[in-house]
Amino acid sequence: MAIARWLEHPLTRGLDIDYPRTTELRRRIVREKRFLHRIYEEWYARIVATVPPGPGPVLELGSGAGFLVEFIPGLITSEILRVPGIDLVLDAVSLPFEAQSLRAVVMTNVLHHVPQPRRLFDEIARCVRRDGVVSMIEPWVSPWSRLIYSRFHHEPFSPDAREWESAVSGPLAGANSALPWILFDRDRERFENELPQWAIRSVEPLMPFRYLVSGGVSHRALVPGWSFSLWRALEASLDPWRDQLAMFAAVVLERR
Repeated sequence: MAIARWLEHPLTRGLDIDYPRTTELRRRIVREKRFLHRIYEEWYARIVATVPPGPGPVLELGSGAGFLVEFIPGLITSEILRVPGIDLVLDAVSLPFEAQSLRAVVMTNVLHHVPQPRRLFDEIARCVRRDGVVSMIEPWVSPWSRLIYSRFHHEPFSPDAREWESAVSGPLAGANSALPWILFDRDRERFENELPQWAIRSVEPLMPFRYLVSGGVSHRALVPGWSFSLWRALEASLDPWRDQLAMFAAVVLERR
């Protein structure tokens, strides 16, 4: 217990995830932890590469702790909690946009907090134009991540859950870190049958170790910032085994 408490980041230790101040502090952590900041830069570059050109704005869900707005000009930022620097406070299952008005919806570590994913994707399908996309980085299930998420992570992790929906215990507290894998891998055929508006364009497992050693937004960094390139090289050498080691995945859906 003493080690676990020491590993907690001192800025957010003991704070409720549903407290807006927690989101503000996590934004600061992402900025100050250079190793973690570079991970987010890589994630954002992947997302930007998938956003289609043309008319219509791009909406980001769950923008609170991030800085994707620096990568996508005119990005509409949003949060479910009222925090500084956000364009819109909204519930993702009821979006304030006209039909087919968006060219993309993007998110980072958001989907697994949504208790009603069917409603979410139905609502996004209403707002996104044909050939528009949903592009996201989310937790993923692999033999390695099962060990980490089930034993060492603070969020619920239920890869055997039969239902997609989860209990609501708070705006952010209700979660299943395995939900993206359930939707886009285990239940992929079911997803495409029940939500035919969406084609799963790509699923790319990635990053087995770097986020872990960075400490993420909740824990202290386990390695110095200067070692980022060394860890990236290590991960590149392990790429043939990424399906067994991945902790996250980059997922792109396309509106039919």
